[in-house]
Amino acid sequence: MARKKDMAAPPPVRYEVAGGEAELLRDSEREGGWMLCVGGVPQSYVDLADPTHLDFEYMRLMGDLADCLGPPGAPLDAVHVGGAGCTLPRYIAATRPGSRQVVLEPDAELVQVVRERLPVKHVPGLKIRITDGRTGLAAVPDGADDLVVLDAFAEASMPVELATREFVLDVERVLRSGGAYMVNVADGFRLPYARRVAATVRSVFRHTLLLADPGVLRGRRFGNLIVAASHAPLPSAELGRRAAGGIARARLVEGGDLAAFCGGAAPLHDGEEITAPVPPPQAFGRP
Repeated sequence: MARKKDMAAPPPVRYEVAGGEAELLRDSEREGGWMLCVGGVPQSYVDLADPTHLDFEYMRLMGDLADCLGPPGAPLDAVHVGGAGCTLPRYIAATRPGSRQVVLEPDAELVQVVRERLPVKHVPGLKIRITDGRTGLAAVPDGADDLVVLDAFAEASMPVELATREFVLDVERVLRSGGAYMVNVADGFRLPYARRVAATVRSVFRHTLLLADPGVLRGRRFGNLIVAASHAPLPSAELGRRAAGGIARARLVEGGDLAAFCGGAAPLHDGEEITAPVPPPQAFGRP
């Protein structure tokens, strides 16, 4: 999920999918650039000519994380919970040749749109399975992957069943020793949901950090925050340099500062009555 950007003049191409209405908008500034929206909410930006171009700010942070895991350019085995346009899987396939990746996406109609209009058949090592995240991850063998990515939204909200401690424990089961977990969470004023998501991840993994735009981190506007975790130390020094010096400036929070950010927030659990935050309409340029 991200803010809309100014796209090309031609009207969007629309499709009916399980999640509502999907739109494909061409980017007038990049020949291979497309934005995929579902229910009016931007879900993915894909550059078919250059899969290393990451347009959304939060996706650039996720790309930096993927870059810094393990030896540079070495292949990764990864599971992506939530697919949309498969932006990060395309990026990893391009920057880490030989990677094997599986995308778990429950919306079969959306997958068909992506396969037809934003083709993935030429992305080496990538498979898409039409299944929900809990079911799909449960079918992955123990210790099978180096990376699990959670970037799933139903309309504009993160599915709560993918934020619970029980789900994170299944992520831990799937990861190899030293493997990493990466979560895209969206929140707004005072960030109560993001604090609980971070607390949930911290309750399972020894090392956790958070990356976000300073304005979002202060709870001044709705936006995306990236939580990363592992039982092995994370490359926080390099990530901090990238976050501070990139086009999309971000802050890295870890250790005692992350504990203070969580502020005693309780981990989320299955069966708990909680609703994920919904962004205000103006977040996507709607009145």
